[in-house]
Amino acid sequence: MLRYKTDRRGVAEVNGYTAKRLNDMAVSLSTLARSCAEDADRRKGLSREDGIVALKSAADLVCGSCSKCGIYKNSTEEESYFLYYLLRSFEQKGKVELADMPQSFLCTCRQSEEYIGQLNRSLGRATMNLAWKNRFLESRDTVIIQFRELAVILEEFAHQMEAVSDITGKKESALKRVFRQHHLTASEILVLEYENGQREVSISLRSNGSRCMTVKDACRLVGQAMGGEWTPARDGRSIITRTEASCRFVEEGKYRLVYGVAGLPREGETISGDSFMVNGTLPGQVITCLSDGMGSGQRAAGESGRVVELTEQLLETGFSARAALKMVNTVLLLSGGEQHPATLDLACVDLHLGVLEMMKLGAAPTFVIGEHGVEVLEAGELPVGIVNNLEPVLLSKKLWDENWIVMVSDGILDTLPGDEKEEVMREYLSGSRFSQPQELAEAVLGFAASFAENPRDDMTVLAARIWKRK
Repeated sequence: MLRYKTDRRGVAEVNGYTAKRLNDMAVSLSTLARSCAEDADRRKGLSREDGIVALKSAADLVCGSCSKCGIYKNSTEEESYFLYYLLRSFEQKGKVELADMPQSFLCTCRQSEEYIGQLNRSLGRATMNLAWKNRFLESRDTVIIQFRELAVILEEFAHQMEAVSDITGKKESALKRVFRQHHLTASEILVLEYENGQREVSISLRSNGSRCMTVKDACRLVGQAMGGEWTPARDGRSIITRTEASCRFVEEGKYRLVYGVAGLPREGETISGDSFMVNGTLPGQVITCLSDGMGSGQRAAGESGRVVELTEQLLETGFSARAALKMVNTVLLLSGGEQHPATLDLACVDLHLGVLEMMKLGAAPTFVIGEHGVEVLEAGELPVGIVNNLEPVLLSKKLWDENWIVMVSDGILDTLPGDEKEEVMREYLSGSRFSQPQELAEAVLGFAASFAENPRDDMTVLAARIWKRK
């Protein structure tokens, strides 16, 4: 963590300069991505030019000066249907056979089998070259995506630095006074207020006597001086001693969130292929994540667990949720054939504003229960690791006191009767009343399981409840 030893004006100037440099770097990365994205000849199949080269190569090696059949000369004409047929036949069967050749060739060529052999070898080399070229272009596209995503990340970070307000002058005296009353010396104080209203205090503290104080107790002192509820940052120390050390305190949000989880593995499996994560350690927000691995059992659990773990690591590093999802998708793409796709359903709850942001990659719908009924948030069908330029679908909703969030895997909805499965779940949630998230999660699982005596897929429910601090 940075320790600020400049005056208030100096901090503002450093923030402004840093934000400008980050924006300049973002622009440079975007320009670099555009320069790499120049149009390239990407083809799914062999081209007319590939066929002509193959025919000429076979003729040079076999025919010599013979021109009886005229197969090469005729194929070079612009409207040669035979050349098109020859290429498609090779792509479908993996080789050209005598039956694919014109009658004039079969009647006049005395070295037809040798010619066909050379033709197949030439077309095989062209196919291999095309595969390697397309693979290279796919790798290039992945690098371009990384340039673009890194540019977005830098822009987001620059915006955060520009939006933060230094309010140290308003609170410095109160903080020093309250710590002095408890025999602590406070120095190098920095108080920041972010765009969503969340505040953060960075302060150097030391004990003036022989007694120590826990950082958790110091949080209460910060609350006395600043108002609100405070918590120590995860990367800070836990005890304040006579040795001066920097401490960081983060204001807790106006809302709180509790959650519950229930699940069942597919019949015949002991391990569920679904994985989930709830992270409440990030400042001012709680993130819930649910991933459904393709298939079931240990392999699906490993892949969905990997997706969840990567997402959590990126979020804790400071990536935005959208950028984290894009990065996870890119990592899985680079894994090639060793990976098996998984869906990803991620919910970020801003505890200061009470705003829910859902980001989905191939995930099942999410249900939000409020005083006006149940709203269904749905989007996307493709799992992560399938499409290179896959964009996460972003959904946003304002939450209020006593709202509920219900995230489910596909196995829950697939067991429900009828074609309108989301409507069946919505009606069930509309007619039910629960007091705790764990109770709700278990009830939804039981409701879905009642329609399937033998579950054909892994079933997971993650329920959360949000309420406003009094």
